[in-house]
This record gives sequence, structure tokens and C-alpha cells, in this order.
Amino acid sequence: MPTTDSLPSAAPSVVKQIPEFKTTALLTGPQWTAALLAMAAAIVFPVAATATDHSFYIGFVTRIMIYVIVVSSLNLLVGYAGLVSFGHAAYFGVGAYAVGAATLLGGDVLPKWVASAWVAWPFAMLVGAVLAAAVGALALRTRQVYFIMITLAFSQMVYYLFIGMKSFGSDNGMSLASRSGFGLGLDLANDTTFYYVVFVLTAATMFLLTLVVRSRFGVVMRGISENESRMSAIGIPVYRYKLVCFIIAGAFAGLAGALLANQNAYVSPRVLDWTQSGILLMMLIVGGVGYRCGGIYGAVLLLVLEEVISSHTEYWQFFVGIGLISVVLFGNNGIASLIEKFTALFSRKKAAAIEGGTP
Repeated sequence: MPTTDSLPSAAPSVVKQIPEFKTTALLTGPQWTAALLAMAAAIVFPVAATATDHSFYIGFVTRIMIYVIVVSSLNLLVGYAGLVSFGHAAYFGVGAYAVGAATLLGGDVLPKWVASAWVAWPFAMLVGAVLAAAVGALALRTRQVYFIMITLAFSQMVYYLFIGMKSFGSDNGMSLASRSGFGLGLDLANDTTFYYVVFVLTAATMFLLTLVVRSRFGVVMRGISENESRMSAIGIPVYRYKLVCFIIAGAFAGLAGALLANQNAYVSPRVLDWTQSGILLMMLIVGGVGYRCGGIYGAVLLLVLEEVISSHTEYWQFFVGIGLISVVLFGNNGIASLIEKFTALFSRKKAAAIEGGTP
């Protein structure tokens, strides 16, 4: 995990004076309870789905977890660094194509072990990080709407690049012969096994991103988001911090792309299109920008609405749009803010009831 000590040396004395959070735990008591209950439900879900002959939903929940990873990585940029990127699908897509290339070339042009998950998935993260570094190096020299437009432009450049690559199927995409080999006696071709692997990676991603935002690095990023000029004036290397944040987000988006390619056994250039970036941003806005669980809420709500409503009408996008507009209108900052308000209201009522009952 990047820390301020590992960043390029610029105003190190100023950076070291920035305190870390002094909370005693990553989560409060109620948050730990909710997190443990959610993890327990996720662990037993495949067993329950299989027992009730609803195995289809194992793959559906797996897809939700993959989107939780990529939307949470986008939250690191938008929610904590104030960088509204409209090109996040590029890192998502190149991660998927990295796995597709490893599967296609492994055992033929390259050694067979290249297609292993232990090689292909970190490679996908590396490709996503490198692309994010290249895009960020230029895009971060601009601000506001210009930043949004240049990230969109780079995303579309990558999109058309892969459409023109006939070796990767051009605009038809490419099929994967099989999912990545994992070893350890685990067969990722089994949907339940793949579900648990994705579950572990999703939990690890959320934990690592939480550590990032709670570190000195995360405090600096929020300071930059609130007042970049002031942070620069006190000697913080703003550009370098934002670039590192960009790279971290790109790496996790690449991992999500690798998992999506494995689940579908297919890679399409559509995952690189600007509309995909719009969907990711929509999930984040609906879930709650800047909230640790914002990516979870947004991915779950949008994908569940799509799945449920599309099974009843071909005009499902209209009703999904109504639902999303309602969330935006009645929630100050998405679902997470609504939950926060209701939790605070419940806590005040509980405290008032205890105080009123005290003799």
C-alpha cells in the first residue's frame, strides 16, 4: 500500500506532520456487526442457492462483487481525491483483455503458466496501473471539465485501438477457451469455487482501500480534494499524490476486468466504451460518493434493478431511471447518506428514550 513515506521526496517534513486517524478500529461496533452479517450471508449464499435450485444467482452475485471492486476503485478517485474520471472503463477493459491475451497466447506463443491466475491477474493489475499512469500523467495537468474530457478522450482511444486489433477479435471480441488456472486444488470452472475466489478478492480489496483512505496518504488526498491550492502552498507535492492515487485505482480496476473476463469467458470491446464509464459513475453516485460502502450499495442496487425489471419488461431502463432519479432526489449523497441519516436518527431517539427513562 502506498504511504507518504514511499512517495517521491518533496516537502517530507510537511507530510510527516499530517496525522493519521486516531480511531481505535477500522469500523465501529454496529459497522462490524453489519459487515460480519453481510460476510456470513455471502459465505452461505452459494449453498442456499444450490439447495433451492437457484444456482443461476451464484453467477449473478459474483458479477455484483466484480463491479463492487471496480466502482470502489473509482470511489478512491472521485470520493477521496475529487477527480471525476470519465475514462475508468479503460482500465477495467484492459484488465479483461490482459487475461484474454494471456489465455490466447499461453501454451502457444508464450509458456503455458502465463495463463495461470497467479500470473495473468497480477499482469492485468499491472497493465491497468501502467495505463492509468500514462493517462494520469497528462490528464492531471488539467482541471475540472477539461480533466473529464481528456479522460474520456483517452478511454475512447483505447476503445478504438482494441476494435482495430483483429488478433483480439476486433469489434466481435474474443472468447476464452477456459478460465484461468488457479491451482491449490481449486477449479475455477466451477461457478461456486469461482464465487468464493471473487468473494475473497472483493473483501481484500475493500480492506486495502480502507487502509489507503485511512492512512496519511488518504488524509492528504482529501485535503487536496477540499483545497488543492492550500495543500500546494504548504509544500505538498499535489501532482505526485494524485498520480499515485490514479495508479492505485487503475490497478484495482484492472483486477476487476480480469475477473469479469474469467466469469464470462469472453472479452468485448464494449467494456471499454464511454458508456461503461458512465455506468460506473452512476453506480457510485447512487451508492454514495466518498462513502466506503458507496460502491457496494450502488453496484447492488443498479444490477439488481436491471435483473429484476428486465425480466418483466423490455423497457426496464425507463423504470431503472425512475428509481435512480428518486435516489438522487431524496438522498443528499446516495444510498449511503440515507442510511447514515436513518442511523443517526435512530441513535438520537434511542439516546432520548434512555435519557427520558433515567430517574
